[in-house]
Amino acid sequence: MRTKSSRILASLVMAGALMAAPVIAGDAAAPAADFSLKSRSGEAVSLGALKGQVVLINFWATWCGPCRKEMPLLEQIQKKYAPLGFTMLGVNVEEDTRLMEAFLKDVPVTFPILLDPANGVSKLYDVSAMPSTVIVDRKGNVRYIHQGYKPGDEGKYQDMIRQLIREKA
Repeated sequence: MRTKSSRILASLVMAGALMAAPVIAGDAAAPAADFSLKSRSGEAVSLGALKGQVVLINFWATWCGPCRKEMPLLEQIQKKYAPLGFTMLGVNVEEDTRLMEAFLKDVPVTFPILLDPANGVSKLYDVSAMPSTVIVDRKGNVRYIHQGYKPGDEGKYQDMIRQLIREKA
């Protein structure tokens, strides 16, 4: 359970993250760090197994206001682009999954929600703000990183997804 001061600190971190510009990797894209996490249903999901797909990884938490606003929009993106070789992965970073489960009852999603309670994968990707979004191309390279969320950012995600779907693996 978060204290009032930790919620204020998290809000300040969010505000700073919203001002940060996204990093767009071009030809010098770095390979995405492979990982395997358990999903809500208990099955292991590995990024490496998704090679050949364009993958959006969204790191989020229920205590993050922008994350809560972004989640329904991510679901729309998943439904729109899944038939074209796209996969969305939500990575929840909370230790207590009960909050996540309660939130997802109100805001159901069809894409896998993976559990990272020890923040191992978050550290692997140097996540410093919530939400953080990483888009990986079909070859397994990180091509787009965005920290924070403000209305309209989902359009940037879709632009990158469309570009990467058109590229050959």
